[in-house]
Amino acid sequence: MPTTLLIAEDDYLVREGARSVLDAVDGLEVRGTAGDPTELLALLATNPVDVVILDIRMPPTYTTEGIELARRVRAEHPGTGIVVLSQHADPEYALELLQDGSHGVAYLLKERLGDADRLLQAIEEVQSGGSMLDPKIVSALLEAQRRRTASKLAGLTPRELEVLRRMASGKGNAAIARELSVSDRSVEKHTNAIFRKLGLSEELDLNRRVAAVLFYLQRGDLSSRGEVDADR
Repeated sequence: MPTTLLIAEDDYLVREGARSVLDAVDGLEVRGTAGDPTELLALLATNPVDVVILDIRMPPTYTTEGIELARRVRAEHPGTGIVVLSQHADPEYALELLQDGSHGVAYLLKERLGDADRLLQAIEEVQSGGSMLDPKIVSALLEAQRRRTASKLAGLTPRELEVLRRMASGKGNAAIARELSVSDRSVEKHTNAIFRKLGLSEELDLNRRVAAVLFYLQRGDLSSRGEVDADR
């Protein structure tokens, strides 16, 4: 049995280009195309398929209709895999798309329409309940996470960074206090400030000291910021 597909894309040339690429692949059958979300949902209601391929920006506002459409397809046709196509490697779109789970969802750049093997791999993944992200989108997500981490660490005072640096080397509060020539109570105050600024609440399952160290290690060695002698 062939894998059946529907394509939702408002641009006629892109839509027909995708149909042409996929129709040429053995084992795939494109059963229809749609130019907007309403048309796609009507097709799905009368002609269920294995996988839907849809654009992230569609009429009427050309913003995130594709994400909303993906959610409706998942809710109304839970067995249907979804491959979302985007013009840009926007990590926010990816996060919004995957906030309800990655099961049966792929997110690729439109440039992959010319890469039959990559597109076929995405179709196979979502049909089997797996997921797939375009490598460029993964890179964008990692860069966004790096920037968020750097931003949070930038909010720490020099003294708090010294405490965190020693925490990362495995030292407890007493050892840190001795090295910095301050009281244990002062180190405790700094560690609590670090946890607060990094958004590490007491409810986290992960030990807060470990989580703080992970933040630090993601940023890398901050020794270039220098030692601080005065207690702050």
